[in-house]
Amino acid sequence: MEANQRPVETPSEPSGRDSGSASPSRYLVAALVCSLATMVALPLVVYFDLANIVMIFLLAVVLIALRLGRGPAVMAAFMSVALFDFFFVPPRFSLTVNDGQYLLTFAVMLAVALIIGHLVAGLQQQASHARSSEERTQQLYQLARELGGALTLIQVDEIARNYLWKEMRVRSVILVPAETENLLPVAHDGDGTLAFKIEQRLARMTFATAEPVEFNALSEASYAAYYFPLKTPTRVRGVIALAPESSDAALIKENHPRLEALSSLIAIAVERLHYVDVAHAAQSDMASERLRNSVLSALSHDLRTPLTALVGLADSLALARPELPPQQKETAEALREQALRINGLVENLLDMARLQAGTVKLKMEWQPLEEVVGASIKLLERSLLDHPVKVTIAGDLPLLAFDAVLIERVFCNLIENAAKYAPPGTVVEIDARRSGDVAEISVCDHGPGVNEKSAPGLFEMFVRGEQESVTPGIGLGLAICRAIVEAHGGAIGVTNRPEGGACFRFSLPLGDPPSIEAESPVAADAGNIHGR
Repeated sequence: MEANQRPVETPSEPSGRDSGSASPSRYLVAALVCSLATMVALPLVVYFDLANIVMIFLLAVVLIALRLGRGPAVMAAFMSVALFDFFFVPPRFSLTVNDGQYLLTFAVMLAVALIIGHLVAGLQQQASHARSSEERTQQLYQLARELGGALTLIQVDEIARNYLWKEMRVRSVILVPAETENLLPVAHDGDGTLAFKIEQRLARMTFATAEPVEFNALSEASYAAYYFPLKTPTRVRGVIALAPESSDAALIKENHPRLEALSSLIAIAVERLHYVDVAHAAQSDMASERLRNSVLSALSHDLRTPLTALVGLADSLALARPELPPQQKETAEALREQALRINGLVENLLDMARLQAGTVKLKMEWQPLEEVVGASIKLLERSLLDHPVKVTIAGDLPLLAFDAVLIERVFCNLIENAAKYAPPGTVVEIDARRSGDVAEISVCDHGPGVNEKSAPGLFEMFVRGEQESVTPGIGLGLAICRAIVEAHGGAIGVTNRPEGGACFRFSLPLGDPPSIEAESPVAADAGNIHGR
């Protein structure tokens, strides 16, 4: 079995009535017409000159060419000359010619008859081709209307299959790319099988090259014989495999332009359905996003007031005089800690809702990064009791333009995240340095690291590194970090360290900062920085 990739051929159009050789009955009819012309002309010979009698035979040739085609017209031209010579040219009823001038008459009569027959037959053939082309154009137009109304790929396949079988006696199946390398049929027969076999190698070749491929074993009717690409201006959407009912190779070649037009119509229908699915998915995502943001905003505002009151009541219990007994004091402290934690979660929800809604206005100011780092660590003193912090900020790092409140939230979320998942006693490392035209900041820990396959999804809302983990959190911290960093024109990501642990890195544009005096690198441990 071999496959040849063939260029597109422009086949000769069918010749209407002269397709192949004319049937013998047409030649018989032509002979009868010539005989009838002779019988009509015989009574008129006493009234008209022979030059006028010739017109009767020329009229017969025109009628024959018009109705029967070129072959019978040529035969009629020769037969008319012979009949005119035998019945009308002296000596009559003999093919002998006494006067040589009649030889010129015969030659001119034959030439005129042949030319007229050829022209009339040609015009008739062109008219036949025009009618055939109009019918095919109308069929393709109707097919395009049906494909335009198709709602699924299965309907597209069914419409194409019915058209090809009805018009050309060709079986077909549409193949579309799957997650694997193979192209899969969009529909099967009722029993779940295909009417013919698909050569995946040829289908993939057609899909890759965007050119038709022919299967050179047409005698094997159980195999698809031709593969046409479903090509659109953007890309190849699939392949249509064709299996003619007969092994006549001319069937496909004669209809090559027609099949290419059909393939283009199917490709446009497939692409339209693809973009319809994309639009529906986008609308669904937008609706889900709006609903989620509305819920976040509503929950954040509705929970914020009672939580603030709860934190205030817990503080009142802790500061009450006289002091509470130890057991009640411990309960009040635990209540305060849990209220503060829930308040932090609600703050994250509110921040995420604001960022998603686009209502946050950045207050960009040129400022040193170490001040925000120190403030973030100070806020997380209680969370960092078991984790020393090491900060390294390069001395050549210039002032950066950022919103201090929001970048502080980024540091708080990343540092708190590192403290949650790293074992007690391990160091949380913060590093900041120049990298090209950006400042690259990293927050690294010595914990278990992250799953590299799911790492990009960690920055989505409500996604956590450990599902069903006992570690508190709802999966919003990293999403807030990404939204804030991207709002500043930077990027954020996560990698695993070779020595163990995760390293969250984000970048901020350097811009064109004002000049300041260089400072020595800052390197401190948690004990020193906690006091900043």
